Amino acid sequence: MSEQVLTPQGQQCLQALMRVWFEFERQLGRVPLIQRLERGQFSKADYCQLLLNWRQQVIEGSRWISRCASSFDRDFSDVRSVIIGHAREEHRDYEMLERDFVAAGGELATIQQAGRNIGTEALHGFLMYRAGQTNPVDLLGAMWIIEGLGQKMASSWAEQIDSSTSGDGSYTKFMRYHGANDDDHMQKLYQLIDRLCQSPEQLKAIVRTARVTARLYCLQLEEVDNEY
Repeated sequence: MSEQVLTPQGQQCLQALMRVWFEFERQLGRVPLIQRLERGQFSKADYCQLLLNWRQQVIEGSRWISRCASSFDRDFSDVRSVIIGHAREEHRDYEMLERDFVAAGGELATIQQAGRNIGTEALHGFLMYRAGQTNPVDLLGAMWIIEGLGQKMASSWAEQIDSSTSGDGSYTKFMRYHGANDDDHMQKLYQLIDRLCQSPEQLKAIVRTARVTARLYCLQLEEVDNEY
């Protein structure tokens, strides 16, 4: 993690979010799909199934982020601008994911027609609900989990997937892109934490939303193994 100078309130919030992150890592370690990845037992079929299930969450990401931005009032115009910029940067990331799916042997129509799994439904519903609230400061917690996953895990997951499936990097470009670029997103997130985490109530809300997001994200990954 890059060095970041924060106010005392921001430091307190960051420390609480780090504890949530460590809890999230433990939860991820219990997901069967991630266990297979960590043990080198991950197949190309596993990877295609992961991308198939991941696409909907990636598509919906820019929607809840955009709604979150629009829910901040004019006293937070600077916050709104940062969040809108983030949504604009990521709103077509799903196309990169689709290309990886096809490069790994999947059919484009298959991934484009796939629906949300149970975990994705729950995650999207929760985030869209919270994004519709006035000045949804707590969604910094959701961004912490989702952007943190890209920054801290995506590159290593891509390497493990290529190692397990004899890949050459040609179908893990989505993960590699996020591993390389989400550090900049996290720097902007640190600034938002410093700006918005100004009271014990805000800190509690941010941490709670981070914990809910982490649990629902794991549920999404758990459901990858279930076919409907």
